[in-house]
Amino acid sequence: MSADPLTILAVDDLPQNLRLLDAVLSPRGYRIVTASSGEEALSLLPTSKVDLVLLDILMPGMDGYEVCRRIRVLPGFEFLPIVMITASGDQEKLRAIEAGADDFVSKPFDRSELLARVASLTRVKRYQDTIERQSAELARWNSELEARVRAQVDELQRVNRLRRFLSPQLVDLIIDSGDERFLASHRREIVVVFCDLRGFTPFAESSEPEEVMHVLGEYHSALGELIHRFEGTLERFTGDGLMVFFNDPMTCEDAAERAVTMAVAMRDRVTELAAGWQGRGHDLALGIGIAQGFATLGRIGFEGRFDYAAIGSVTNLAARLCGEALAWQILVAQRVYSATEGLAVGESVGALELRGFSRPIRVFDVTGIDESRADRESEVMP
Repeated sequence: MSADPLTILAVDDLPQNLRLLDAVLSPRGYRIVTASSGEEALSLLPTSKVDLVLLDILMPGMDGYEVCRRIRVLPGFEFLPIVMITASGDQEKLRAIEAGADDFVSKPFDRSELLARVASLTRVKRYQDTIERQSAELARWNSELEARVRAQVDELQRVNRLRRFLSPQLVDLIIDSGDERFLASHRREIVVVFCDLRGFTPFAESSEPEEVMHVLGEYHSALGELIHRFEGTLERFTGDGLMVFFNDPMTCEDAAERAVTMAVAMRDRVTELAAGWQGRGHDLALGIGIAQGFATLGRIGFEGRFDYAAIGSVTNLAARLCGEALAWQILVAQRVYSATEGLAVGESVGALELRGFSRPIRVFDVTGIDESRADRESEVMP
């Protein structure tokens, strides 16, 4: 027998019959609960955890048929096994079936027959209980699984949003900490790198769209790898245009040096790509502008489509310098050049009048970097 005994509710108005049932069933490990009327039986059902009912038909007041019918409409007891105890013949058995009984035992009952019928029906009851328990567990597991899937989808969407403009290292840091406060609007000094392809417009006008997409794919892939390597924050791709900034959301003391070193690496990498493009008849080159200054940064957009953006004149200055740059030229504002003194190699191109700026801007052309200094920087640079 199970450690948790099966419970049988015996219902009969005669105490001697209840004692007899208890004497037969208790030694077999059943737990017996007795009721001397139909009303008492119905009151015991909700709290007694009954597995089977032995129900006498002929009782004063509410007879066994009525008790059976009432049990069958109680929530949770629709399939509770009910064995009717009858002293009459087939007519009572028919009425018992109509009332909802599962089986019969005739008075005076045979002990072996009673035990066999009780064992059979309680076994079916335990199977039903197991199925219900498993169904409940399955429903709980499904609910937990759905919740986990929703959480994972939300997390994946969150990670994908972050990976659109942050380096993998920074995304991992944010995921581990769970802190997204950096997305709120704030003010910080940043270094902005703006670059685009020279000759892209005539190339796009004269080439098939598939070829344009292929070139852009190579270009974006090459520059994207460098942005991640130097841990820059990508604000946007706009066709052949690209804007990256440093010192936000992760602060770095060498923002200008990272920006210039990355720009030189971008130029070298695109130079390699351009050789292949030239072989396919495409005359493309890279121009880059770099500026340093304060900007307001944070999340912009609408639900389901957000970007992390920098707003301020420093972004306009980087774009204007990029626009002034000749093929393969890296133009930087004086502040950037001064911050990279000893690393950046270049020369002044004088003060330029740039659209949107009331005063001339002193500009330098970066031709390369001091490799010996760069080697030392690589010890701390990713």
